Amino acid sequence: MAFFESYFSNYIEGTEFELAEAYDIVFHQRIPAQRPQDAHDILGTFRVVSNSEEMVRTPETFEQFVTLLKTRHHSIMAARPDKAPGVFKQVPNRAGETFFVSPDLVRGTLQKGYELYCAVDAGLARAIFMMFLIAEIHPFDDGNGRIARIMMNAELVKLGLCRIIIPTVFRDDYLTALRAASRSERMNPLIRALDIAQQFTSQIAFSTYESASRLLQQCNAFKEPSEAKLLMPS
Repeated sequence: MAFFESYFSNYIEGTEFELAEAYDIVFHQRIPAQRPQDAHDILGTFRVVSNSEEMVRTPETFEQFVTLLKTRHHSIMAARPDKAPGVFKQVPNRAGETFFVSPDLVRGTLQKGYELYCAVDAGLARAIFMMFLIAEIHPFDDGNGRIARIMMNAELVKLGLCRIIIPTVFRDDYLTALRAASRSERMNPLIRALDIAQQFTSQIAFSTYESASRLLQQCNAFKEPSEAKLLMPS
């Protein structure tokens, strides 16, 4: 499960490898000479999400929240020193028409967000809130989507709930819903999308790589959104 979580989370962000190539990167440490940083992005993400002790850690104070964000970000972005791993952004960032929180307001916005986080019921609701909070603030130069999804899944793992994996074929559904929440304050599409993704993840047997990859293929998980629709295993 951790492997496929790392694979799909990076694919969403444009770090695209063939499945077999990603498998060799993670399990055989075969780093492509032409793309060492991309390979280490997958490895860094895998190291965090495969660490059972790490993935049950959720913040109990605001300072713990900041520390978790920075240490996890440093782990996944360690091979990209130009992206300031573990350091909040110093330059404003944007995605298309979406402008994220100004660098000088990042810490204060995170603090207010953390206060709201504490008031949200633990479980899926709090996990979705956490993901949206990080995605909306975009506190780092790069890697914000990956760290947002890691923070989301840690909330679920802590309670023994199923993680949320966003397969490639569902990428546009997820990103469109995220934009609707960010630009139009319409949260229902994002809640529905993540609920569907969790239901999908819960129906995949991750007992072996072979069985999981075979079922994921049958459900169109690796296809581009323009090629197919996500099918539920059931």
